[in-house]
Amino acid sequence: MKNFIFISPNFPTNYWQFCRELKNNGMNVLGIGDQSYDELTQELKDSLNEYYKVSSLENEDEVYRAVAFLTFKHGRIDWLESNNEYWLERDAKLRTDFNIRSGFQVEDMPRVKYKSQMKEYYMKAGIPVARYHMVENLEGCKKFIDEVGYPVVAKPDNGVGASDTWKIENEQQLENFLEKRMNGVSYIMEEFIYAEVNSYDAIIDADGEPMFETGNVTPMSIMDIVNNDDNSIYYILKTLPEDTRKAGRATVKSFGVRSRFVHFEFFRLTKNQKGMGKKGDLVALEVNMRPCGGFTPDMINFAHSTNVYKIWADMIAYNKSTVPVGKHAYCAFAGRRDGKDFMMSDWDVMERYGGFMKMAERLPDVLSKAMGNQMFVAVFDTKKELEGFYKKILECRK
Repeated sequence: MKNFIFISPNFPTNYWQFCRELKNNGMNVLGIGDQSYDELTQELKDSLNEYYKVSSLENEDEVYRAVAFLTFKHGRIDWLESNNEYWLERDAKLRTDFNIRSGFQVEDMPRVKYKSQMKEYYMKAGIPVARYHMVENLEGCKKFIDEVGYPVVAKPDNGVGASDTWKIENEQQLENFLEKRMNGVSYIMEEFIYAEVNSYDAIIDADGEPMFETGNVTPMSIMDIVNNDDNSIYYILKTLPEDTRKAGRATVKSFGVRSRFVHFEFFRLTKNQKGMGKKGDLVALEVNMRPCGGFTPDMINFAHSTNVYKIWADMIAYNKSTVPVGKHAYCAFAGRRDGKDFMMSDWDVMERYGGFMKMAERLPDVLSKAMGNQMFVAVFDTKKELEGFYKKILECRK
């Protein structure tokens, strides 16, 4: 029996399903988390062979000791994973420390975590990238902006999501950013791309080949959602565009991805942009070597009548899967922000769209900044129905 350590199996709350499918495939599933065992859901308890509680997953020494204990008790660890961007570097260090060769090692982290280094591998895949500058001082930033023009975007070179991302439109905002940026953090500044975000989401086998592929579209900028406390929307595509599939597969090869669930982000230009391409072309944004966050795996299942938790666990256990993919549809996420005077109440939304609804619940505070406070997930056969759903439920009184 192979030993699999799952870091933070209790968060996000839907990740217990990865553990369930691993256990169903005969893996010895060992969880490490900072929630007490009694507080775990029954579904998660039933999906683990053993659970080791630490006082904090931020405590590197304590997590190391947890892995050492589980190794002593169960023998060699074959896999260690969190499927979580926040713990990606910690996962790699633990694999390196305990000689777990089934995933990224410490030496792999720069190219998959630093936005500046990602660009080299995107370019090797033949995908255009935005021009950029590593922030040091006002003079250097102004010289870069003289080249590309306002607006520009500045963000941590190694960051998660849209945290601490700045859209800079004039010199006053530039000076404000330089004054308020976090000390000791390396920032990258990029030319602004006029685009929507399109993703390539896939489960890649041990040979670097896709076992399952789909994609999603984010019409609104996550940066604007976070910075402006706006509503959040994105949707799983009914059919993955061929250019996204081609770009995604080329990126897999360039980064040397094997045995992973991945979420690669691309800009799809909304207008012609000098040096980038024509309206509709794809431009590289960033790679994420884990599933798209939150409830996206469930949304993928709803959109394609499948089970990506099972496909991923089959990849781990067998390097192949026979899970069927059924009827295809659009799956919409809408995260409504508290404090807005919506035309439709939550009750109205459920009454009008209940037949299409798959999930409707409050989001935890840790997710609400980027995803809104009240989320609805619904499935539609046509793009017209999808767009009508967004228009109706996000409409506010004036």
